[in-house]
Amino acid sequence: MARAALFDVDGTLTDTNHLHVIAWWEAFRQAGQQVAMHDIHRAIGLGSTDLIDRLLGEDRDRDQDETISAAHKTLYGTYFDRLPALNGARDLLYALAERGWRIVLATSAGGGELGALRRAIDADDVIAGVASADDVSSGKPAPDPVHHALDIAECSPEEALFVGDTVWDMRAASRAGVRGVALLCGGIPRADLEEAGASAVFADPADLLGHVDSEVVTGKK
Repeated sequence: MARAALFDVDGTLTDTNHLHVIAWWEAFRQAGQQVAMHDIHRAIGLGSTDLIDRLLGEDRDRDQDETISAAHKTLYGTYFDRLPALNGARDLLYALAERGWRIVLATSAGGGELGALRRAIDADDVIAGVASADDVSSGKPAPDPVHHALDIAECSPEEALFVGDTVWDMRAASRAGVRGVALLCGGIPRADLEEAGASAVFADPADLLGHVDSEVVTGKK
């Protein structure tokens, strides 16, 4: 049976993806860049540098990158006192912990943002640790954040499950040799998540909670 449940946070445990979209859209607008919200949404889950790379291209004026990233951080920070957890997120983490799973968060958030997300989830006493993108050389879809989460959980890839909501989450899990389970609450289509390597897809944390003892979650036949 799996020993560790590794979780993305934005769009997986907290209903924050579209807040990020709005903050990035405004940050780009302030820099004189017109970027469609749909395109921004598909890039959520990447680290700031990779997200800007994807949306503005390699031939952009890189002198704007720091300003755009800082503006996004400031704009998103206005939501810190009211970030919403997704339905069933807290109960899911507690249910897994009660069954002996070691819970580790794998997120690009840090500092005040991470603190706000953890307050929204309200499950600190069952979270064993956090693997931040700041702690690794490459963020998702590289496997580095998942490898770091495995180190924190002190388990092998075969003993773990990774839960996320983006194709970047599923690709990172697959490249790390960890089973990936996807949630639709981040707004990414089921077909895209399955193509990226998801072994199962659920609607949201509450839906996954209802299947917490199923073979697809436990890996136990």
